[in-house]
Amino acid sequence: MTGYGKAEVLLEEGKLTVEIRSVNGKSAEISLKTSLLPKDKELPLRKRIAERLGRGTVDVFMTWEPNAAGHTASINRELALSYYKQIGALASEIGAPDPAEEGSVYLLASLLRLPDVVDPGKRDVITEENWPLVDAGFDRALDAIEAYRITEGKALYEDVTGRVQTILALEDEVESYEAERISAARERILKAAEDLSVKLDPERLEQEMIFYLEKLDINEEKVRLRQHCRYFLDTIQTEPAPGKKLGFILQEMGREINTTGSKANHSGIQKAVVRMKDELEKIREQSMNIL
Repeated sequence: MTGYGKAEVLLEEGKLTVEIRSVNGKSAEISLKTSLLPKDKELPLRKRIAERLGRGTVDVFMTWEPNAAGHTASINRELALSYYKQIGALASEIGAPDPAEEGSVYLLASLLRLPDVVDPGKRDVITEENWPLVDAGFDRALDAIEAYRITEGKALYEDVTGRVQTILALEDEVESYEAERISAARERILKAAEDLSVKLDPERLEQEMIFYLEKLDINEEKVRLRQHCRYFLDTIQTEPAPGKKLGFILQEMGREINTTGSKANHSGIQKAVVRMKDELEKIREQSMNIL
């Protein structure tokens, strides 16, 4: 959902710049951060942006640079004279030198900086006559932000799918420890019996082993995690806007990884689980920006 698009529109009296920025968001939240856009154009523009960009927090900026010839400012003479008289009176009252005697050029420059002395001659930048040009500028900015999103999306796709493949590889690593884990469990039970000087009946030992291993069995978790990983890869490859669904799949992946960790009872498996959790968290962070 992250993107940036910019377009410039050359009008008769100056240049209008349109900028659109977007970041991830649960819905389409569009903010028009400009006073240049006519009120009657706001609703149709919001609708078009939502249709083009879908989800995301979108900010729209517009800046205006008038031509020198088209920028007709005027000086409010009455207000400037009023300021001048008040400054002179204040100088006389506090015993300061007459400002006019100190330097008329500096005094004039100071007067022109006072509020409302210079009228910039503002007028509506966007009119019905030039709106088609401005409207086309918005389209170009939207095209640019969509192109940006596509580029970012390709990098995002490579990152998250690579991490899912890493989780699948770690799941294979977990499976490789299964025989060792069963053997270690048997040895622990036999050693505990030996330490307690307890003679175990072979048949009873097998029953205890079956009961013990059933509690630690992670076969269902392995199967479900692999299914969720494949579903994640299929969803991100085939659906146009998979972001929300991927979030649900990641929740299920996390549940299976956590259960595997709680049943692990093996240092190698627990290390693999920690690495899977790390990869999953990075996928979750990245997936927040998937449309």
